[in-house]
Amino acid sequence: MKEYQSVFKRVEKKYLLSEAQYMALRQLLEDHMKADRYANNTICNIYYDTPDGRLIRASLEKPVYKEKLRMRSYGTPDQKSVVFIELKKKFDGVVYKRRADLPLWEARNYLRGTGRPEGAGGKEQILREIDWFMQFYGNIRPAMFLAYDRSAFCGKENAELRLTFDSRIRYRTEALDLTAGVWGKDLLEPGQRLMEVKLEGAMPLWLSEALAGLSIYPASFSKYGKAYLKELERRNVTDGERQTADEKRTGPEEKTAVEKRTAVEEQTTDERRTAGKKQVSGENGAAGGLQNGERKTGGGRICA
Repeated sequence: MKEYQSVFKRVEKKYLLSEAQYMALRQLLEDHMKADRYANNTICNIYYDTPDGRLIRASLEKPVYKEKLRMRSYGTPDQKSVVFIELKKKFDGVVYKRRADLPLWEARNYLRGTGRPEGAGGKEQILREIDWFMQFYGNIRPAMFLAYDRSAFCGKENAELRLTFDSRIRYRTEALDLTAGVWGKDLLEPGQRLMEVKLEGAMPLWLSEALAGLSIYPASFSKYGKAYLKELERRNVTDGERQTADEKRTGPEEKTAVEKRTAVEEQTTDERRTAGKKQVSGENGAAGGLQNGERKTGGGRICA
């Protein structure tokens, strides 16, 4: 099997670009950047989470430490294609990523808990970390599919400097299988691109000046987080529309019947309340008469 990089440590900065900003920046990059060996790809991901979205809800609170688990492929795979199980952690602005490359069928069984990869070799330590992650959170399952078209570049003088541009970001919460193809709801506005600058040290001065000159500033943007919030909003709107439709289906005749039923119930309640008051009043009156009678006969405790 081909060897892939499995351990990453770097700083990642994100920027949301308009079409005009992207085109202008691409021209400025020509002297400093070149297409890397994964220059153009459609990247597909299945994000894993608990049924109540514990991981993504915690991530949206922007803690100092957060982590996520996903399965990634480049293009639509088949059962024998190599995919990556990635455990991504972020602490104090630094990203630590561990990933294990496995055939899709083996990776799927592993994350289902129905079979651990055999002969893990150099991946054993990474699999132990993933084992601990799944044991800690419990009931981890596929939660969302996310795919995007990526163009990637690396520095001509510094290969550790990477820039990626993601467009046509799509997501879905159904058919959570990498073999089901690339389709879903759009996450970005038409023409927008999400740029990520990945580096191990400080940003080069030429890049800082280029971004400032084009009014390109860092943005807090999580693909999974953004898609999760959009899906919540969509569900809330759907629930609201359903409630409105139910209210509209309640016509004048039905409303009149409801009003009549309510009036009868209120009348019955009033009658019961009045009867109760009379009963209590009668009992109090009888008790009062007895006391008066006792006083008239000299205050004896028993009166014939």
